[in-house]
Amino acid sequence: MPAATSHADWTAFDAAAARDADARIVDQFAADPARLERMSVEAAGLYLDLSKQSWTTSAFEACLELARTAGVEAARDRLFGGEAINSTEGRAVLHPALRARIGSDYKALGEPVSAEVDDVRRAMADYANAVRSGSESGATGRPFTAIVHVGIGGSDLGPRVVWDALRPLQPAIDLRFVANIDPRDMAEALTGLDPETTLVIVVSKTFTTQETLANAEVAKAWLAAALPETGRERHFIGVTAAPERAQAFGCGRTFAFRDWVGGRYSLWSAVSLSCVIALGPEVFEALLAGAAEMDDHFVAAPLDRNAPVLLALAQVWNVDGLNRPARTVAPYAHALRRLPAFLQQLEMESNGKRVFRDGSPVTRQTCPVVFGEPGTNGQHAFFQQIHQGPQVVPAEFVIVAKTHEDAPESPLWSNALAQGQALMLGKSTEEARAELLASGAEAVEADRLATHKTFPGNRPSTAIVMDRLTPRTLGALLALYEHKTFVEGVIWDINSFDQWGVELGKVLAKAILKDVDAGGPSAALDPSTAGLLTRLLG
Repeated sequence: MPAATSHADWTAFDAAAARDADARIVDQFAADPARLERMSVEAAGLYLDLSKQSWTTSAFEACLELARTAGVEAARDRLFGGEAINSTEGRAVLHPALRARIGSDYKALGEPVSAEVDDVRRAMADYANAVRSGSESGATGRPFTAIVHVGIGGSDLGPRVVWDALRPLQPAIDLRFVANIDPRDMAEALTGLDPETTLVIVVSKTFTTQETLANAEVAKAWLAAALPETGRERHFIGVTAAPERAQAFGCGRTFAFRDWVGGRYSLWSAVSLSCVIALGPEVFEALLAGAAEMDDHFVAAPLDRNAPVLLALAQVWNVDGLNRPARTVAPYAHALRRLPAFLQQLEMESNGKRVFRDGSPVTRQTCPVVFGEPGTNGQHAFFQQIHQGPQVVPAEFVIVAKTHEDAPESPLWSNALAQGQALMLGKSTEEARAELLASGAEAVEADRLATHKTFPGNRPSTAIVMDRLTPRTLGALLALYEHKTFVEGVIWDINSFDQWGVELGKVLAKAILKDVDAGGPSAALDPSTAGLLTRLLG
């Protein structure tokens, strides 16, 4: 029997959920005066408040016991020890090695890797400084002033979230990202750029990704149409675990990373070369330092004071204990607008699994649907549902105290505090009716409208607070979510580091493209797909 269904504390966890499912969050503060202190923690420049989650003190303890008996601490040691925790592919998962301090001693399956990581970091910094200074120039001798970053999935979302979060208002280098195979995406990225001053960085772990290579071909043709052949390769850089393929494709230089770096965990590697150039190596090093600080906290802190563990347990409690299959993330900072998209891939690709590690079908829920928008944008869209809809959707508010030097007197974060408070407190029908009467409504009208203005309340939220969004706090935030995702996978007894669900669609897409080239559907296609193909072919 899989570990996730065998240890006794799932029974205790389920009993706590059955007992406390209807407990009012607001009442727990009176029941436990130390609740805020017990359910909040500071780590690596972040403050987490989980006191508005739906657990009682006894349920909180049941969750902690679940983490202990699921073996979170031992699994954490195996991750940092470079063991093959990606069991289906026989790989270590060692992204912490990428942001470790220079001179560290990480090993992947017993092979020392830190010296190689340090060498790549130095090479990235040297190349970035050369581009920024103009000593590394294009085919015609002009310095690079723009970068087109071509990738998809983890080769796009990680660097994109870093750039959006940290980019200066007037960047010295214009960094643009292309991920979608729709030609419009590349057309938008290339519009207004000069090939003589544009550097194209192609990021693909295997250098076989269909979308990335198709876009790279467009970029290569764009450069070839305007540049002399001599020196053109300097405009084309590959970041890959398959450097020979990148060189064969036409990349003049490559930066490597290894197969123990998962795509959605790879932003700490050469995958973020474009950001290292556009932001500067010192900014990237500060990002790595913040993540390393969160790594230190995750390794050293006891479970009940461990930020990634507590964040993971809140999600397990909501999903498995209270049957809440969705979670929204609302960053109250425009610079973090891509964070929900980043987390969709990180969490749903990692933990959207249907089998335990031993291959048997899961018997519990795993990853929820993750969605979100920046606050206050989301308040004027889906917040209606999370306040008054019949489903309870836990919310996560990422709050930056000072988002900009010119921030107004009325802080943006006041909205986040109000939303969390409103979700917890709600408003009764009696309160709504009294407000209507106080505003001058007739009794009949107050009776008619009161239920429409009723808020159930008792809806959970977590707040993650930082003073400012800096490279260090961003690094800590992203590492926090990585470790949270890992802890959930351990508790659910699933492999968080493969992604077979991505593969089937890719295989079928290649088969359909053969039908497109042949001018019509093959007999192997189902009637619906064949009909759609025929219509689209015109």
